[in-house]
Amino acid sequence: MDLVPALEEPLKQPLKSVLGPATAKVMAEHLGLHSVGDLLHHYPRRYEERGQLTHLADLPMDEHVTVVAQVADARLHTFASAKAPRGKGQRLEVTITDGSGRIQLVFFGNGVHKPHKELLPGTRALFAGKVSVFNRRLQLAHPAYELLRGESEETVDTWAGALIPLYPATAKLESWKIGKAIQTVLPSAQEAVDPLPASLREGRGLVSLPEALLKIHRPHTKADVEDARARLKWDEAFVLQVALARRRHADAQLPAVPRRPKPDGLLTAFDARLPFTLTDGQRKVSREIFDDLATDHPMHRLLQGEVGSGKTMVALRAMLAVVDAGGQAAMLAPTEVLAQQHHRSVVEMMGELAEGGMLGGAEQATKVVLLTGSMGTAARRQALLDLVTGEAGIVIGTHALIEDKVQFHDLGLVVVDEQHRFGVEQRDALRGKGKQPPHLLVMTATPIPRTVAMTVFGDLETSVLDQLPAGRSPIASHVVPAADKPHFLARAWDRVREEAENGHQAYVVCPRIGDEEDDPKKAAKKKSPEDEAEKRPPLAVLDVADQLAKGPLSGLAVEVLHGRMHPDDKDAVMRRFAAGETDVLVATTVIEVGVNVPNATAMVIMDADRFGVSQLHQLRGRVGRGSAAGLCLLVTEMAEASPARQRLNAVAATLDGFELSRIDLEQRREGDVLGQAQSGTRSSLRMLAVIEDEEIIAEAREEATAVVAADPDLERLPGLRTALDALLDEEREQYLDKG
Repeated sequence: MDLVPALEEPLKQPLKSVLGPATAKVMAEHLGLHSVGDLLHHYPRRYEERGQLTHLADLPMDEHVTVVAQVADARLHTFASAKAPRGKGQRLEVTITDGSGRIQLVFFGNGVHKPHKELLPGTRALFAGKVSVFNRRLQLAHPAYELLRGESEETVDTWAGALIPLYPATAKLESWKIGKAIQTVLPSAQEAVDPLPASLREGRGLVSLPEALLKIHRPHTKADVEDARARLKWDEAFVLQVALARRRHADAQLPAVPRRPKPDGLLTAFDARLPFTLTDGQRKVSREIFDDLATDHPMHRLLQGEVGSGKTMVALRAMLAVVDAGGQAAMLAPTEVLAQQHHRSVVEMMGELAEGGMLGGAEQATKVVLLTGSMGTAARRQALLDLVTGEAGIVIGTHALIEDKVQFHDLGLVVVDEQHRFGVEQRDALRGKGKQPPHLLVMTATPIPRTVAMTVFGDLETSVLDQLPAGRSPIASHVVPAADKPHFLARAWDRVREEAENGHQAYVVCPRIGDEEDDPKKAAKKKSPEDEAEKRPPLAVLDVADQLAKGPLSGLAVEVLHGRMHPDDKDAVMRRFAAGETDVLVATTVIEVGVNVPNATAMVIMDADRFGVSQLHQLRGRVGRGSAAGLCLLVTEMAEASPARQRLNAVAATLDGFELSRIDLEQRREGDVLGQAQSGTRSSLRMLAVIEDEEIIAEAREEATAVVAADPDLERLPGLRTALDALLDEEREQYLDKG
């Protein structure tokens, strides 16, 4: 066992000792690479064949690209300028081609001499630079380049035979410089410790890790690249699944108090007063949850439900079962608006059953308390007292529930709403408040493809609610192209007015609040490239509400809701809207989850292209919650052919959240899926594509479960332990970043 760290030393070596301090500094700053191992795992993005050229016709604007092309033409122009008034200014224009298209390279001033001598017609080279447009033509200004001299022995060797690896690069570090640095450290790949058990590797015909690293960086054939990719994907899937399997295994060893509801207790009384029958899906999922609650190990279950499928009802019944069994239940919500909304709807659904200890309360009743960060001192003190004495069976709150001061009498169940907004650390902090680990139910309304559930929520068992309750109405969705057809937008406001005149209400959602100018920090924030390109900031709640109230919606009661309002004001606005006193609520995405006003039938989403697919689906789920049909209008100024517009068309075309989550995932980088984009760190997935590699992930999960069951501490697999420690270090850092 003690030999393992010595074996892996070459890969842990800092880059500065191998490549020198200057190169190492650039690699650390721009690519996040610090050790020899990091660099070996910086894989090529794609490969160019010497005989083939990239598609110049498909170059993306404003991106840093690397292309292989041939010089077609080179011209040196002399001109007069402020710096060179006597006509001594020089500009070199080089046209390169690859058969699919042409692009111009431009060099100025003193930078023309070397390329003028080297970039002669017929010369082939790698060129790297940022694509821009000048006089309506694509160009690369002052690109870096590396000549490809096929005959020279040294170059052929450096460029690894027939395939040229092109690496994810930056303006400060061209692909070939990364390639040369990798050539320097490649011999260390022989020392890489293999995390896969030999039996697994042989059983699946996978190459060894040193061989995979050599083949990914210096392939001679496409088959080499395929072998290497297949192997490296398995590494990522398997090590991640082992981490999750160990978490599941450790959780299964924990003791928990079984919680079985009393035959004629709170749950029975609640079910008796329900004005509707539960759907088959709700009954099936409830059974799975009650079976888990009855065991002496903590439940760890993920409840996925389509928007409006009645997850809250299922969670409430689980909480009531635990209260019945003498325990307490806590529900953690991501925002104050949502915590207040849940509290209000739970109290409404329970009626006199929520009035424990009060006059008029039913005999089985309990107390339902709210706990948020902005509560007044007296209310907060009372809530804390109700929790510690056990007077309150159910508490609903925000992060305030996790604070040290919060003590429970006997916490039996934790329900986490919208899990993707909480880290595992926060879940664990709340779970630590029970005498024994409480049962855990995690809910999400963002449908998650099976593979992502296995990767991101791999430590949880999954239940799915995919049936909508009876009486829910379909939602019609349409894209409103404001730029091409301004009269469509005018018609949208007419539709909102019609809904209001028929006694219904509407939401208008905007991406921004609009008082950022008052906040110097926000004002100083750099605008996104889209904003710069459009020369128009995202539409703001305060501006839009003002324009609507004075213009197309004048005479209607228009109010605003956003995250920077005082919590009491937010609550008052939501109460007025729920009571039907407000016709139109202009809001940010604070209404995204959990807000339930059945009389709201229409939603207009401004600048809809600035929201993600899942977010749009969530927002749309706020309408059509009653018996009247819902309408969702996605307003955009993006052109018909743009990817943003295609994304909106996809959302308008289907109400199936699982289908949309696949589309969403295919359009985002894998790192976002694992929640790591928020922390700004690189995803631990470099090869694995969560959607395409569904089979590998499912097989890796099975293998990992078997390995952990046979050897929970991985004593017989030192290489796997080492890889796991590296992954968990990275994950732990990311959670710290997120927190």
